[in-house]
Amino acid sequence: MFRLTPIVKNLIIINVVIFLGQMFAPKIDIGSCFGLPEGVYGDDVVTAYLALFNVHTSCFKPYQLFTYMFAHGNFMHIFFNMLSIAFLGPILESFLGQNKFLLFYIITGIGAAVFSVAIDLIMGGGAGSMLGASGAIYGLLMAFGMIFPNMEVRLLFPPVAIKAKYMVFIFGGLTFLMDRSGDVAHFAHLGGAVIGFIVVRAWRNQNQGGYF
Repeated sequence: MFRLTPIVKNLIIINVVIFLGQMFAPKIDIGSCFGLPEGVYGDDVVTAYLALFNVHTSCFKPYQLFTYMFAHGNFMHIFFNMLSIAFLGPILESFLGQNKFLLFYIITGIGAAVFSVAIDLIMGGGAGSMLGASGAIYGLLMAFGMIFPNMEVRLLFPPVAIKAKYMVFIFGGLTFLMDRSGDVAHFAHLGGAVIGFIVVRAWRNQNQGGYF
């Protein structure tokens, strides 16, 4: 049974409410964003406004670097992301405090999006959009492994206990190995982990090498 802390609980509620909005919102045509004929590409109005669109399309707006992390593609997407927040978040929130935890979550979520946009600018990328809390979650995963490296964590899938520092490498590697279809924002995951690492190191340095 998960013991949800206040910020974690509110994050889950916000994500679930937005997902319900995505499910029942009317569809709109956004094909023009990608230079496609009218009616070729559509999405629900909530996703159309919140998702992070490729920077090369006319649908891209800077505010999407923040809003994308609260929208999800389907039930399994939000289920596993919220399960991850419920698993990692409460311990980190209790350790960091509510304000610092929320700040960390937002910084890593936005940082993951900026990282992904930078890759698109360098490599071109294709038409499409990105959404989901995974970038921020990989930031939480990195922080968990750095702050509690030797804490034994019992996984749900598979049901084994491993040290947190190994969990970071396992899940960090799986994101690149398990899905090669292009539907997973691997660079956003990597970006969230990298930004999480940088933030934790910076906060430690501010406290003369201590934790925080």
